[in-house]
Amino acid sequence: MARRSTVQQVAGDHEQSAYPSPDLDLVPRGRRGRRLRWSGSGGRWLVWIGRAVLWALIIVILFNGVRAPFERFTQGEPAPAEPTATPGAGFPTEQAVSFANQFAAAYLNFDAANPAVRAQKLKPFLPEAAHDQFGWNGFGRMQVVGIQLSHVEVQDANNGVITFMVHSGERRWLFSVPVYARDGRFVVSQRPALLPAPGPAELPPAPQTEQDEATAAELTPQLKGFFEAFASGDAEQLRRYVAAGVDIQGFNGAFTLAQLKQVIVPPGGNTRSVTAIVVWAIPASTPTADPAAQPTDAPVDPPGALEQAYRLTVEKQGDKWFVKDVRGASRAVE
Repeated sequence: MARRSTVQQVAGDHEQSAYPSPDLDLVPRGRRGRRLRWSGSGGRWLVWIGRAVLWALIIVILFNGVRAPFERFTQGEPAPAEPTATPGAGFPTEQAVSFANQFAAAYLNFDAANPAVRAQKLKPFLPEAAHDQFGWNGFGRMQVVGIQLSHVEVQDANNGVITFMVHSGERRWLFSVPVYARDGRFVVSQRPALLPAPGPAELPPAPQTEQDEATAAELTPQLKGFFEAFASGDAEQLRRYVAAGVDIQGFNGAFTLAQLKQVIVPPGGNTRSVTAIVVWAIPASTPTADPAAQPTDAPVDPPGALEQAYRLTVEKQGDKWFVKDVRGASRAVE
């Protein structure tokens, strides 16, 4: 067992140890009015104050480290511009087109024999002070068909001009209708205008294409049988000419094949895109339900004929060609 060694010395009447007692007198004998005592709790407060100061410094350093690069990136950058309204934003285009389409049908169809009918049809579209015929003098006759949207010119949130393509007899026109819209309501705001429609585009000459005459001769009887089955709509017959797994619907007897006029086959492999010029025979009139009721001496009108162009995708399997797809032909391009 270890002994605790102590160093003792005699000083007057006191015995002093190496481990001072809390009551140890640390002042000279002549100044013993006050005694200094050791207090362990005072040191702990100093430690906590030091820690608080240290954490405060760390927080300040971190905050400045994050803020500095952010300020460098944002300093001098202009403030984002306020969003500006798009001219015409908010104009109810779809509803205005429907409104103007109905107006065009009422405005462009008139007959001097009954002008009151047109006036009644126009009334829901016109301002209160407008003349009931809105510019028509009550004479003449006009009828249009095929009123189709051409374009819309939006002027602002309340105003737009709706332009249609119209067809009357042998003529085509553009027809512009100014429309005012507000709170879900519409009115024709000014007299409409008929304008000349653009003429047909000038079509450049078709490029010369090489023809595979041998394959065309091989394909012609196959395609003739296909178009006969295509006209009749006979599914059993169609399967003889159509590739496996392909479903093609026919006309169910509405037409008959009058002639397979031309088959155009470009060079290629076992799969080709070919063009066929077909002439359909179209009945001149609908036959009666009871053929016996048809007078025997009634004249029989010759059937109509309609020449059309088809593009077919054909595939050779073995020694026979099969149709994989049929659609309207497109013009050959360079």
